[in-house]
Amino acid sequence: MNVKFLPCRSLKLTFLCILMAAAIAVPAQERSSASAAKNSILTAPEAAKILPPSVFFRGQSADIQARNSAGVKFSDGMLVLCTLVDTSGYSTGVQQKYQGFFMTEVPLDLGGHLLPPGAYGVGFQPGNHFVVMDIGAHDLLTAGSAHDAVLKRPTPLQILADTAPDHYRLYFGRNYVVLSRGAGR
Repeated sequence: MNVKFLPCRSLKLTFLCILMAAAIAVPAQERSSASAAKNSILTAPEAAKILPPSVFFRGQSADIQARNSAGVKFSDGMLVLCTLVDTSGYSTGVQQKYQGFFMTEVPLDLGGHLLPPGAYGVGFQPGNHFVVMDIGAHDLLTAGSAHDAVLKRPTPLQILADTAPDHYRLYFGRNYVVLSRGAGR
């Protein structure tokens, strides 16, 4: 018994239509899931995987304190990272202002001031001030900070969600400054 199979145009056409529909649906699904993605706060282990082991500031390298680091990953993958640093090799004047290393890939609204993408030295100062310095230890901006007396489990450095959507609190102990993604996204 010799059976011949003839090409069935309608079957081929149906298969081709299914392939085309799938090719169109997959990118649309990827776009919708990407837009549905949320910003996320990075824990110390997550941030430490991205941060370098040491950073340059005011003429020398300082080791980071990986256990005291945090960050924010925005829905488009852009990052904000902060870590405390070992400032033992710095002068007393630098140590008083420089407590952490701060990096951002996006412009930020930091306590009402626009901070462009870059790498900075940061620190909390008496009188509710958060100072941002360039890597040469020159003051760039001073933002108002706050003290959170009711914070449960303060740690040396952490980032927590603020009460406003897509706003975050960068804490050094109980002191914090509010940050959010700035204009120029």
